[in-house]
Amino acid sequence: MVKQEIRLKGKVCRPHKSATAPILDSRTVLTESHWQFVELWLTREKQTNALLYWRQAREFHAAAKGLSAQASPLPLYYCYLNAAKCLLTSKGIIYDQHHGVREKRRSANIRIDLSNEGVKLLSRGVATALSSHFGEAEHRTEHTLKDIFLNLPFIHRTYILSYPNETEVFIPLVDCRFMQDPVKRRVYFAADLSKDFKAGIILKRAPPSIIQDPDSLPSSVRSSTSLPCTHAGRPTKQDISNIVVLNRQLRGDIEYINGSQTLWYLRTQPSAANIIRRRVPTLILMAMHRLSELSRYKPLELNKHLSSKKNWLIDEFLRMSPSQFIDEMASEITGFQFQIPNVRAPI
Repeated sequence: MVKQEIRLKGKVCRPHKSATAPILDSRTVLTESHWQFVELWLTREKQTNALLYWRQAREFHAAAKGLSAQASPLPLYYCYLNAAKCLLTSKGIIYDQHHGVREKRRSANIRIDLSNEGVKLLSRGVATALSSHFGEAEHRTEHTLKDIFLNLPFIHRTYILSYPNETEVFIPLVDCRFMQDPVKRRVYFAADLSKDFKAGIILKRAPPSIIQDPDSLPSSVRSSTSLPCTHAGRPTKQDISNIVVLNRQLRGDIEYINGSQTLWYLRTQPSAANIIRRRVPTLILMAMHRLSELSRYKPLELNKHLSSKKNWLIDEFLRMSPSQFIDEMASEITGFQFQIPNVRAPI
């Protein structure tokens, strides 16, 4: 029997940006301003405290605009910190008000380099609560900025150009969707690997959650896990609940880049030492915390980073992370997916 696409309200069910509480059958929100939509949503939901944090995050984001790479890390970090507080508060999560992350101290004689610039996740605080909220599997608490940047899909191309001898981690996925096996009555995730990559090589580096689909082309992949699903065309509430669980299980192994189109990527494992089993928002928050410390307390050291051969990578992180982080927070807070309208400006 032919396997069927899961459909919700007539549309193919695809992976959702929100890992924790996605509204799978909702339409994508097309907006130029996540800020305004989330503010109105929080107001409607009477989330007074969360709304305060969101408004503070918006103010810090506005303050960062136009600032140089020397100064922007500080307001950007507080933007991210308050957005994370908004998420945790809106979900009723009790957390310690401390940052939850600090510098991993290095010896004074060690050269200034991203591989020597470390951060440490603490046992309590905002970053720690965010990590727990996502159910991250990583047991290590210390990471270098170099490794964090490797694990961020939205700057991955820049990373590979900055470190040309390293193997690509994020591989583009095409036609991501949830499918039902009508015989077994189970739902699983399916996608196709980009034709620019050799499927056999990529699958050797794939995480355990993703395998080659034995019933399809060599470039077709599927989740190794499946969950009960009785109806493909009209899923029941329990079917939808199971898809939500499967979506959450896969996030971290599949990540997205925000834009006018949502681009999904498979996080492969070319080297276990460099792969961080944390979600993108947690990694962004940790990295920006360290850059903000350098901006505040060690501007001369930050300037050395910005004058190094890896300055483009840092600049791309500062430029690209705001839209990615806020998109992730907006999706997690509301359960909706957001996209920038792909509309041509009037002449």
